[in-house]
Amino acid sequence: MAKNPILHPYSDKQAFERLMILLTTIIQNPGVGSTGQTSPTSGYRDTLLEVQKAMQQTAAEINISFPENYPATPTIRKDIETLRNYGILERRMYRWGYYLGTGALNFQELKIALNALQSQAKYQGDPTSKRLIENLNKRLKGLELETKGELFYPIRQFLNRAIISTDPEEMMEKGNNQNTLFHKLDIIERAILQGLPIELSRNSAPYSTGKVGFSHIYPLQILYHDIAWYLLSQEYETGHFAIGRINRFRNYCKITSQQGRNLEQQKENLQKAHQLLSNGWGLYLGNLEEQQAELAGSLKFESIKIRFYPPVTTFILEGELRHPKQKIIKGPKDTTGNHIYVDYNVKLPPRSFQEFMLWVNRHSANAQILSPRILIEQHQQAAKALLSRYENPQQ
Repeated sequence: MAKNPILHPYSDKQAFERLMILLTTIIQNPGVGSTGQTSPTSGYRDTLLEVQKAMQQTAAEINISFPENYPATPTIRKDIETLRNYGILERRMYRWGYYLGTGALNFQELKIALNALQSQAKYQGDPTSKRLIENLNKRLKGLELETKGELFYPIRQFLNRAIISTDPEEMMEKGNNQNTLFHKLDIIERAILQGLPIELSRNSAPYSTGKVGFSHIYPLQILYHDIAWYLLSQEYETGHFAIGRINRFRNYCKITSQQGRNLEQQKENLQKAHQLLSNGWGLYLGNLEEQQAELAGSLKFESIKIRFYPPVTTFILEGELRHPKQKIIKGPKDTTGNHIYVDYNVKLPPRSFQEFMLWVNRHSANAQILSPRILIEQHQQAAKALLSRYENPQQ
């Protein structure tokens, strides 16, 4: 004897179509139902009204006719609970909008993200990005064909190119395997997120002798600057912040304890390190005593004044956001309407003088230091040394 069929809550055609429309709406509009506010407590708003409006629009686009004001928000809430029950939506808050799994981007946002990944893979040589782009090229091949190449077209690229080998697999393929920390980035990334201390071994320190050998640190961030990848870290014992180029560490990374600090503590220390970066010029963060005074607000910053002459003046004026504490003063104009000179003023901690001078020296004879006296003397001595080198070339 045949069993009587058990009717499902979505056996009705309209109920089934409503559920499918809800799924389609979330897929096509990731983030639908967002409050549009940075804080979910800044005022009540029924976000399901936005979902309702989007569902009605989706239904109209695929020629499904819904009654007026259908579906009601309590019905949508019930359908959302159904999606949770089947594991399609997770059992967590979606105060900033609904999306399925990791599909949090729409088509335009995906294109921008792909551009950034492609650039990081190609020019910055990030091996993780390379593997990800390879996988996405395969998975999104159909969409790439459908958009006639638009999806992966590199509208935006970062051309700063890494000058060292960064991909262990490519090193092996080329028979150029190098003893660098790039082989251990997966361990470092895990240590960063879990707040675990690690031991590293530095084999090169061009700007600070005596800093080679083993070090015990908390890794905070892997960052790219100009021509290379760097590791931002904090010394385990003292809390001293430092940035080191990854290829200057050996292929050695040991997690020294499974008892670390939480992610909030990692973020707090990362913020302190970036405060030092923002205050200074370049990547050198100073010694421990300087850092402690700077973060406490008791370190005196030096006022620096550089006078730039044409044709460099145009480039200096363009850099309105070169440093958060800068001030640019335009000099008088000549008969053609161009500025005779431009004064660039900035306050920096003394630890940044050397890297700041590297930037000034790029402009050669078009830059003159007006203050402080110590930098004037350094600039003069460098100019004399350069002149002497040309007057007395070594055979």
